[in-house]
Formats: sequence, structure tokens, C-alpha cells
Amino acid sequence: MSGGNPQILRKLLEMSNPVIPIDDRSLVEGTLAYVEGREEESKGKLLSVNVKSLPPMLGAQLALVQSALIVRTDPKKSSELLDLVRLQAPGTLLEEGALRRQVFVASQTGDMKKFLALSSGYLRRYRHSIYAGNFRQRLASALTRADFGKDPALFDGIVEMLMDLEPDARRDIYLLAARSSIDQGQTHSARMLAEKAKELSEGDPASTARAKLYRAAAMIVSPETIGMAVEDLKGIDRTKLAASDAILLDSALSMAGQIRVMPGDKTADNSSKPSPPPSDVNSQQAPEQLQAVLKAQDALSRIDKLIKNQVSTVQ
Repeated sequence: MSGGNPQILRKLLEMSNPVIPIDDRSLVEGTLAYVEGREEESKGKLLSVNVKSLPPMLGAQLALVQSALIVRTDPKKSSELLDLVRLQAPGTLLEEGALRRQVFVASQTGDMKKFLALSSGYLRRYRHSIYAGNFRQRLASALTRADFGKDPALFDGIVEMLMDLEPDARRDIYLLAARSSIDQGQTHSARMLAEKAKELSEGDPASTARAKLYRAAAMIVSPETIGMAVEDLKGIDRTKLAASDAILLDSALSMAGQIRVMPGDKTADNSSKPSPPPSDVNSQQAPEQLQAVLKAQDALSRIDKLIKNQVSTVQ
């Protein structure tokens, strides 16, 4: 269960003179099925084992596996098993893995109080772990599930939680979360996150450019802020942006031009139209980058249609 060679278990199970006691065969067969990806078989053999009947460390390891097997169907029970892991194996990689997983179970179930408490605990205790980088990326993605515009107190909780990190680490999480929020169409949240990132980006031109981009991309959907957003977008030095962010910049400028053209307006202000994006922008981009842009375009397009429908109704 901790990454050993599964062929050893298979060899033991195949020996003519069984060396594994009959009472333990279900556990061993289930473990082999689990590490080989036979999920249904592993469920049938492992979920019936009482983890509290095993020695503490083995019980904690099995509880971690059981929680992974049921997280999609019973997240509440999965979280309870992860609590057990943390109690039985404190200060170990098992505890860290359980804490890391439990953060995202809490996010998926909408238990934001527990999400904040567990995230804060992980960032305080394991921020220098080799897994911390991956955790921060997943944390940023999890933050997009919250609508900070509807729950400002939650945003304050996030800000307080991240205070345990160094400024650069906080800035990077805010930037990752702001970009993910743009991709998901959570423009209010994206603006709040980008503004926090901008506060922490002084002296770092690349981070400053990203923060300005995400903030402006979120602002173009509002009639009150679209003018300011376009000016900010035009003022961004694209040489400071990664390729995927350069595409987002072009997409945001293009969408801003479309939003400004109201129905029936045949004399759009040419000065507000962005320059066409370079012809070779899309050709060499990775699929995930293109997917992110398409999500952003889709979200902005839906808002554009809503604005047009409202204008049409008023007229």
C-alpha cells in the first residue's frame, strides 16, 4: 500500500504452500487489486475489513485506501476515514496524505469551514513538503468553487489562511486561483483574487502583468468598468506573459470589442477595437492552454449575450 512491488504479493498468493494465513488473504488480494487498478474487486475485498481491528499503522494505511475507494460515492464517510488516518499516524506521510486529501473532500462537499481549517493546518505544517507545490495548485483550483462576491466573509477567511505563507507563495496562489476563476467564468472572484495578487507583485514585472491581465479580463463584463479594463489590457507588456496568458489577453481584447458593439449600433467606435491577434498565436499551443481560452471565451460570450438580451428588452 505504500508503493511496494505488487508482484511480490502475487507471487505469495500463487505459492502452492500458502504463506499467507486464510484470514489475511482477502486483505492481500484486495490490496493487489487496488494497486493494479481493479477498483471494483478491491472494493469487494477491502471495504469489509475493519481498520480498527488492525495494528495502528496498517489500519491507517488501509483507511487511506478505503477513503479513496469511496470518495466519489460517500464523501462524508471518506472524510471520517481520513480523520482516523490522521489520529492513528500523526507526523507521518500518511497523516500528510490524509490531510491533503481531506482538504479537497471538504471543498467538494461545500464544507468551507472545514476546508479553511484543514488548509491552514496543511500550509502551516507541510508548506515545505515535496508535495506542497501540487497542493497549492489544487488549492487554487478549489478556490474557484467559491463565489466570493456572494460571500465576502469567506474571502476574508481565505486571506487570513494564506497569511501563514511567505508573500511570494501567497501571490502565486492568488494568481493561480484568479486564472482558474477566469476559466470558470467566476469574474467577481477573479477580480478579488487578482487584486490581492497585484498587492504582492511589486518588483516582479511578470507577476504584475499577470495580475493586471486577470483583473482586467474580469472587469470587461461590467458596463461600469469595461473602459478601464480595455485601457489596462492595452497597457500590458505581452512579452512578460506566458503563451497561454498572451492568448487570454487577445481573447479578452476581442471580447471587449464585441461587448461594446450594442445591437443596432452600426457605427462602433473604431478606437475601442483591439488590434487583431497575431496570426500564429494559436498554432503551437498545448491543448490545455487552448481549452482554458475556450472556457474563458465561452463564459464571456454568455455574458455578452445576456447584456444584448437586456438591451433588446429595454428597447
